[in-house]
Parts: sequence; C-alpha cells; structure tokens
Amino acid sequence: MKKALAIFLPLLLLCANLVPAQAQVTPEFVILVGGPSLMQWEKYKTQPHDHWWANFVRAGRIRTEQLREKFGPDAKITWLVYKQGYIDRGAQEKMDLIDFINSVRDKFNLNLVWFRDGSEVINYLNNGQPRDQVKVAFLEFFGHSNKACFMFDYSSNVDSASKSFLHQSQLSSIRRTVFTRDAQIRSWGCHTGEMMSKKWREAVGNRMWGAIGKTQYMTDELPIISTPGGKWAY
Repeated sequence: MKKALAIFLPLLLLCANLVPAQAQVTPEFVILVGGPSLMQWEKYKTQPHDHWWANFVRAGRIRTEQLREKFGPDAKITWLVYKQGYIDRGAQEKMDLIDFINSVRDKFNLNLVWFRDGSEVINYLNNGQPRDQVKVAFLEFFGHSNKACFMFDYSSNVDSASKSFLHQSQLSSIRRTVFTRDAQIRSWGCHTGEMMSKKWREAVGNRMWGAIGKTQYMTDELPIISTPGGKWAY
C-alpha cells in the first residue's frame, strides 16, 4: 500500500501542475453612439430633433468621465460611433466633427471604433476583442431608438426613418459568451424598455435597462425621461 501510494502521489502532483490556471478576464466598457438628425428633415417639425449635433457624444462623454473616475485611467473603454452621421452633420455645421470625436478619444484614452450599421456593431461585440480574455462588462447606447430598434441614422438619410440600425431581430447573432455574467446593459434612447429590452434578455441573456416613453438629452447630465408617467424598466 505504501509503495503504491509512493508511486501514485507524484503522478497526482504532476497532473495538478498540468492544470492551467484560470485566465484573467479583462472587463470592457462599451459606449455605443448613434448619429444626429439633419435639419433638412427636421426644421419644419413642431418638435425637431437634435438642435445640437453633440447630444449623443456629450452624453457618452459624461458617462466616460464617470467610468474613468470609478475604474481608473487604465480601464478598457471602447466607443463604437456611427461615423457617417457625423460626416453628414459636420457638412451642415461646417465643422470637422470627426476631428472633434478623435479629440475625445485622445483625451480619455479610448478605443474608438467607427461603424456603418448594426452588423458591424455585432461583429465588434463578437470578434472585436479576444472574447475568452476580454468580456463586455458594460454596454450603453446613446442615440435614437424606438421600441424595437436602435436607429443610428434616424432622420439623416431619410426623413423620420433609418437605414442604419440594430433591430431586435438581429440580437440572436450576438454571442452570449461576449458578456460577463453581471454585465450592465442600458439604452438611453426612446421607448426601448417597451419591447426591445425583453427581446434583448431572451436573445442575449443579460437584462437591458430601457425607457418606457421618450427620453430627453441634456447638456451637462445624462438623459432623463420626458414622457409624463414614463419610467426606466428592464
């Protein structure tokens, strides 16, 4: 018995040494920024959208400042930004808005990723980082939306409509393993909590906090609910 144990114990220790240590997971904080509308479509409306081109960029910056304060200068923060919207609005404003957004990247040490449509957002979430090592712990959307869709170019290409979007029917293409188990997901757009939040939970697994009603973007604070009786909900 002692002889068998003497042979078995070194083998057991060897096997234990061969078991790889659990990989350290790096959390990623993702801010998804849609584009502003154009005055050529909005100027004749009773309540036109996006008087200020930086509605969504400013809100994203406020959130980024909070993340940097809480998690420090080395936290991995990624901005996904709908580029064409800021090219088009820049022409209207006669300003280089792309250069301005690049300056935000430089100031806050961001990973800035430009995208064109929802499929590119999904591709980044699935493949933009080595997802066995870097997990999305935080995702917030700043932009136009309705109850079923993030609308990245609302009233930019087409009056009161969108050609670039992430629809709830696309959510099943996002891999669940992209996110940490306790990932915080939130949409600051209008109406998302009325249906898309539920579809997100079904498709992706994490809850998404969204608005029941409309939201109002502010200059120096995060958006608020603007619909009487509206609320934030999962």
